[in-house]
Amino acid sequence: MDYFKNLLELLKTERAEDRLQYQKLTQTTSVADRRANGLAWYPVAIRGSEMGRGDYLTVELERTTHQDVSHQFRAGMPAVFLTNHDPHKDRVEGTISHQSGNRLKITLKTDELPDWSRDGKLAIELLFDDNSYDEMQNALKTAADRAQNDDRLIAVLTAAKPPGFRPQLFNYTNSKLNASQCQAVQKILFADDLAVVHGPPGTGKTTTLVQAIKALAKQDSGRILVVAPSNTAVDLLSEKLHSEGLNVLRVGNPARVSEALLALTLDAKMASHHLHKEAKRLKKQAHEFKGMAHKYKRSFGRAEAEQRKALFDEAHKIMKEVSNTEQYIIDDIVSKAQVITATLVGANHYTVGNLTYQTVVIDEAGQALEPACWIPILKAKKVVLAGDHCQLSPTIKSVAAAKGGLAKTLLEKCVEDCPQAVTLLEVQYRMNDQIMGYSSQVFYQNKLTAHASVAKNRLFENDQPLLFIDTAGCSFDEKLDGTSSTNPDEAALLLKHLTQFEAILQLHFGPENFPTVAVISPYKQQINTLKQQLAHCPELMLHADKISVNTIDSFQGQERDVVYISLVRSNDKGEIGFLADIRRMNVAMTRARKKLVVVGNSATLSQNAFYADFIDYAQNVGGYVSAWELAD
Repeated sequence: MDYFKNLLELLKTERAEDRLQYQKLTQTTSVADRRANGLAWYPVAIRGSEMGRGDYLTVELERTTHQDVSHQFRAGMPAVFLTNHDPHKDRVEGTISHQSGNRLKITLKTDELPDWSRDGKLAIELLFDDNSYDEMQNALKTAADRAQNDDRLIAVLTAAKPPGFRPQLFNYTNSKLNASQCQAVQKILFADDLAVVHGPPGTGKTTTLVQAIKALAKQDSGRILVVAPSNTAVDLLSEKLHSEGLNVLRVGNPARVSEALLALTLDAKMASHHLHKEAKRLKKQAHEFKGMAHKYKRSFGRAEAEQRKALFDEAHKIMKEVSNTEQYIIDDIVSKAQVITATLVGANHYTVGNLTYQTVVIDEAGQALEPACWIPILKAKKVVLAGDHCQLSPTIKSVAAAKGGLAKTLLEKCVEDCPQAVTLLEVQYRMNDQIMGYSSQVFYQNKLTAHASVAKNRLFENDQPLLFIDTAGCSFDEKLDGTSSTNPDEAALLLKHLTQFEAILQLHFGPENFPTVAVISPYKQQINTLKQQLAHCPELMLHADKISVNTIDSFQGQERDVVYISLVRSNDKGEIGFLADIRRMNVAMTRARKKLVVVGNSATLSQNAFYADFIDYAQNVGGYVSAWELAD
């Protein structure tokens, strides 16, 4: 089928570009640079080891310095354990089986610790993740085969057939949900194959999904799989589903470590299983036999060699018994779970990879790469997609693959091709209605309404919730810094305004309830400029714990009381670069609860209709001010 043939080609292009970028990063940089890029922990110390499944050794490592550096280590990723003595020779590959805080466990492709691990500085580095690409590629090939056999769900998802719905035997009601949320649950309950929940910012998409999954479980519609592209999104749903009384099994390792979440993991459930002690006892016995075998030195006679072999054979026999016992425990835990939660690729985890589900729920589907979505979809009879295609799409490394169609998500396609399956959540619980208004007008056909509890929320009486500060005519010219743009004058103006505004806020709030502030920009270099300048603003540093400075992309899914956006671009040609991706601006403008301040040059921005209309909108609500008016 051409649909999957095309996706396979795009995925191939993306894999090649991703690998090329990875190789450039790893082959031309030092271990310190790789550490700074989140690809290495160095130095690390061994904190323990144990025999794992399949007779492989699992080693626990801790990074002993640079513990605040963000990293990309996650369970399931391939990595290499090595020493700085001879990193090309003294190395052993493995798979990260657990990561939490500054510790991780790696299952190595060996049954004992190498000699070199006892001296020299040790490190662990990520390898290129071919596994995820292999899983996506295999899923697309399987989907293509099934499409040939007229699989109904695949036909619906590829727009070859319309989605079906059973007769609605009752009207779903729930005091925790509003009318459009109840309507979304109703559609999920009576869909034969596809339901889509379109959740704009602040509309309670997660709350709706949790109640829908609870209703599906009550309907006894079979096992449910809940997936999302990120561990953080999976964790949030796992905790909320558990708090609603559902038996949840979290497959893979959580990003957020809380006791409640850890209790839902396979490891924790295995540890409390009645057969766990027996497996542990056998494992210890096997370990002892192996230890005895290793005591024989290399220069020994035939009798010793036979004794050594007998000890190893006995150890392997016991480990096989351990493996069988552990498999029984896993099967028992899985069979009792009502809801299994995992990342998209994690849906193929060895413990649950062969299961099928009545319903598969894909959350944050607007940020999910389509090939990854097919991994869980192939296990489903019915699919629920939830997210917002009007916010940021997934990150794609290859420009050619993005332009070829990989940037278009399955969610976006289904919203276009299957409108009868879509429910828009219409009430938002985050923003003042002035902050919400422009986003609703451009992205949501003016259908969004602000709930009465937030519609008129202001920081204090007569405060203007939406402000556009126009720097036109101020000669605040943008500068190119590497591959990113920066505008130091605009940054200084923004921080000056924030300083003055925080002085006013101090009249209304104490330290304990002082409003939270986000200062965001689409450009990384502008973020660096803002952070450098902020360090020299003593008045603002008094509230440093309340102020977050970062890129727009890193704020998707978050909210603050006050949001400042620095748009940066200011030039005679009217060039706005990737500001033209208005979905990024939708994310930026909808993070604020009570006040949104946008700083930019109207002369440059107005070349684009989206920004020209936004500036008109700001004027209409009384929120336009020229930077000249703010001058001393």
